[in-house]
Amino acid sequence: KPKSKSLTDSQKEENRKISSFRILVEHAIGSVKKCRIVKERFRCRKFGFDDLVMLIACGLHNFRISISLIVKHI
Repeated sequence: KPKSKSLTDSQKEENRKISSFRILVEHAIGSVKKCRIVKERFRCRKFGFDDLVMLIACGLHNFRISISLIVKHI
């Protein structure tokens, strides 16, 4: 927002949309970081191994999400 000015209603609505999407992204990142190897310093120097670790962590996140959706529908 500009200094000493207020936002218009359309700008406020746009900020709400952005912030609601940001919350989803932040929660997804937090869920991926439940895998300890992702959030700590990675010392393995094998080529492509860091990408594989992130891919597995994201896969586990997606698996947790899908299982929670299945359990809610039972």
